[in-house]
Amino acid sequence: MSDKSEKYKAHVEKLRKRYEQRREFYHLLREYAWDILMSDNFRSTRNYIQHGSMPVQRHCLDVAAQSIAISKFLGIECNERELIRGALLHDYFLYDWHDKTRKGYQRLHGFYHPGIALRNASKEYRLTKRERDIIKKHMWPLTVVPPLCREAWIVTTADKYCSLLETLHLRRGNVSNIKRAKLRTAG
Repeated sequence: MSDKSEKYKAHVEKLRKRYEQRREFYHLLREYAWDILMSDNFRSTRNYIQHGSMPVQRHCLDVAAQSIAISKFLGIECNERELIRGALLHDYFLYDWHDKTRKGYQRLHGFYHPGIALRNASKEYRLTKRERDIIKKHMWPLTVVPPLCREAWIVTTADKYCSLLETLHLRRGNVSNIKRAKLRTAG
């Protein structure tokens, strides 16, 4: 076989594997977090930027996907339901932290938003102890107290990884939805 043929087969296999991972992830989302995905508040997070040009909603989905990938790659047994739900809700602060006209937390957003996200999520969902730990501690070491469960450590790691890619613009979001939403509210 030629070198080109081998490279092509390897490329196709890589794509097939990526497709299967995505398919499994979306199955887990439907099974464990459909209520979150369909909620008006979670859907509204697509109108806020997280890092770079990434909407908060996409960031949270990416953190959930990376959390599953990390747990599988490292062979860390964990509760996938709580891992996914905690990852989706870890940035459930429900405001634009880049808005300079907003009073209060924008300068210290990194310190305050885990508590705000936990408060918001607790109002809408019956959170487990692990889910609460994931949301509250995902900004460690800024939160000072480290995560207590492996799921929270995994989400913390996945969040740092995704945030780095977004901040360095190695992973970009679609800001057209956000621009349209701001135009609607301004008009």
